[in-house]
Amino acid sequence: MRKTIIMLALPVLMAGCKVNLPVEQQSGKEDRAYLLFVSPNEYAGKDVQVTIDGGKPFTARVVKGKKSARHGTQYVIGTGTRTVTVSHGDKTLYRKKIVVSTQEVKQITLP
Repeated sequence: MRKTIIMLALPVLMAGCKVNLPVEQQSGKEDRAYLLFVSPNEYAGKDVQVTIDGGKPFTARVVKGKKSARHGTQYVIGTGTRTVTVSHGDKTLYRKKIVVSTQEVKQITLP
């Protein structure tokens, strides 16, 4: 009787053990960083021209500082050391060398 109980309980106990099952692994995060343009007053809601490392400029929308966490558009750039130039019309608002890492959101504060 005792052997019968052990023989019946053994498969139930063994079913809970998962040995040597393959494990799915993720290769890592994408090698991208993001820029978010914020202005407390003057340039909030306006479009600015952004140049990364002297390349082709693109247009970016500036958001008000308090709304940046929920409503700001993030622009993708490569990671590493980048020179960012932001201008509105003929006026240069921001020019700085920044370092961004993978999946980092760098907030650029304009006047």
